[in-house]
Amino acid sequence: MLADVAGLLGERARTRILNALLGGSALTAKELAYFAGVSAPTASSHLSRLVAGDLLVMEKQGRWHYYRLKSAEVAAAIEGLMTVAAPPPPRDWPPGQRVDPALRAARMCYDHMAGRLGVSVCDMMRRNRYLVLSDGAGEITGSGERFLAGLGVDLARAGAGKRHYCRSCIDWTERRHHVSGAIGAALAQAFLDQRWVSRVPDTRALSVTAVGKEKLADLGLTDDPAAAQRPLAAG
Repeated sequence: MLADVAGLLGERARTRILNALLGGSALTAKELAYFAGVSAPTASSHLSRLVAGDLLVMEKQGRWHYYRLKSAEVAAAIEGLMTVAAPPPPRDWPPGQRVDPALRAARMCYDHMAGRLGVSVCDMMRRNRYLVLSDGAGEITGSGERFLAGLGVDLARAGAGKRHYCRSCIDWTERRHHVSGAIGAALAQAFLDQRWVSRVPDTRALSVTAVGKEKLADLGLTDDPAAAQRPLAAG
């Protein structure tokens, strides 16, 4: 029931737990207690409720219990709520100006890239007609498939799963689209595998490597925040 889910999200410690898990990693109860700023017993209680509410799953490995978001759909719902819950304050533009600069520049949104980097990649793909977006759905064109394959994206694996093949998310800091779904996840994995980006420990942030900066320049992408804010025509 929607009311039950809303009740789970209406508590600050639980929202901090969910936000910590948006990076896509599985974390222990102790780690999540730290992120939530609560005691271990309190975190355990919150985690039990989130598991019972089908927002998290728990996996036991040895003596450790690991928690992760149940699905990409849960992550997308949380990210979407963040867009609604965090409108820019008056005169605070561009959106997200007060957000940690590292998170705003590049971060993982569960299993796909977000922030200025994710938005820039999406914009570039649309400009080159590799990607067509419509009402939250995405379509990869023939030239887009060749482009992604050249980046090392495993298209066969992306198409074999049960999740949406290609979707778009409204980025909660940039308020524009980035690529999600199976294609978004495969694209992020390719960037990580090629070492164009690396994860920043203990955060969702991504760091663009020296090799990655060269690759982004080759792709016509920019690190200029102002350029990342320029609107792209619909289509």
